[in-house]
Amino acid sequence: MDSFKKCIEILETCLSDAKMKKSFVDQVILVGGSTRIPKVQNMLQEYFNGKELCKSVNPDEAVAYGAAALASKLNGTTEKSVQDVVLRDVAPLSLGIEIDVEVFSVVIPRNTSIPTSKDKAYATRYDNQSVIDIHVYQGERTRSKDNHLLGKFSISGIPPAPKGVSKVMVCFAIDVNGILTVTASIISTGKIEKLAITNAIGRLTKEEIEKMVRDAEEYKLEDREFKKKAEAHNALEDCVYNMKNKIKEANVKKSILQRMKKAIDETTKWLEDNQAASFAELHAKKANP
Repeated sequence: MDSFKKCIEILETCLSDAKMKKSFVDQVILVGGSTRIPKVQNMLQEYFNGKELCKSVNPDEAVAYGAAALASKLNGTTEKSVQDVVLRDVAPLSLGIEIDVEVFSVVIPRNTSIPTSKDKAYATRYDNQSVIDIHVYQGERTRSKDNHLLGKFSISGIPPAPKGVSKVMVCFAIDVNGILTVTASIISTGKIEKLAITNAIGRLTKEEIEKMVRDAEEYKLEDREFKKKAEAHNALEDCVYNMKNKIKEANVKKSILQRMKKAIDETTKWLEDNQAASFAELHAKKANP
């Protein structure tokens, strides 16, 4: 029964990933030799509220037929019966980079059809930052270190500017062969750096991918709390940074200015000394620095 139940669990995950309700399914086509098992067929029919199962496709040949059709298309065949067939692969896990306080920023979400290309702009995190390190990860967890590191590179020569002004565009592109190319370009100057990752280098096995998806579901609440905490930490840092800039132009009494500077210095030191502070502590500190 454990194996039978797993079939339904995989089916539920498939529908969830596709953001579909089972009522949207028009046909249930049996593929793979195990779908000949009467118990599997009964459970499938029950899951889809009695819907008749489609048995017109040979379940033993279906996967081999699909592989042959894809090979034919990639080979540039002119055979009309194959040309009309649409075959799509998908990214098995989300792909992205590490940003503030170990947060994983997704560029290509899981289950995106490939080939594909997506980009995102990222700003500098401190004044006059000249280099940005790009750490490329694969996974579903909010904390970058809980995902799989695929590779890393740096882009330098960013023009001096206040925090958040200079931006780098990061582009993720996956071709038909599954080769991932990550490109970082400085928007203001056009300078480019690249990293290419093939299927053979650094990518996860099918079993490892399935484990990462299960872990993401198991630690969903923990990841949500981590994201809240990271956002609160960044908000407090931004608050301190903005206050520093404001007091440079503030036209207030010297005593008030001194109190503001003291609050900024104390909050900066508190952030340095309390890296493990909770969301509630960070939120309270922002409200009462």
